[in-house]
Amino acid sequence: MSNLSRISLLKTFIDQEPNNPFNWYALALEHREQQPEEAAKHFDHLLENHPDYLPTYYHAAQLFADLAQVEKSQLIYQKGITVAKSQNDNHALRELQNSYQNFLINNDLF
Repeated sequence: MSNLSRISLLKTFIDQEPNNPFNWYALALEHREQQPEEAAKHFDHLLENHPDYLPTYYHAAQLFADLAQVEKSQLIYQKGITVAKSQNDNHALRELQNSYQNFLINNDLF
């Protein structure tokens, strides 16, 4: 299945289930490589409307860092770490903390 077919299918899923965060998340990931600005819009939607959807934080923080939105990326990492702690998700917490540490080092924020 091509990227465009997956995007079309995911948009159909969103039309059918607009409150399912996974559909928005999957669509953001599909746009990440070819249309990062579009992916950013979908991640923003998730962060605003589904702040407890933990998978968003790792990829959103990385995307905004890639888009040179360092302050926004830092805030997303910090919020994601808070959400992971509140959900007692130690695996996600470790991934976010490790990625955040690398982010701080790479951006001379440490």
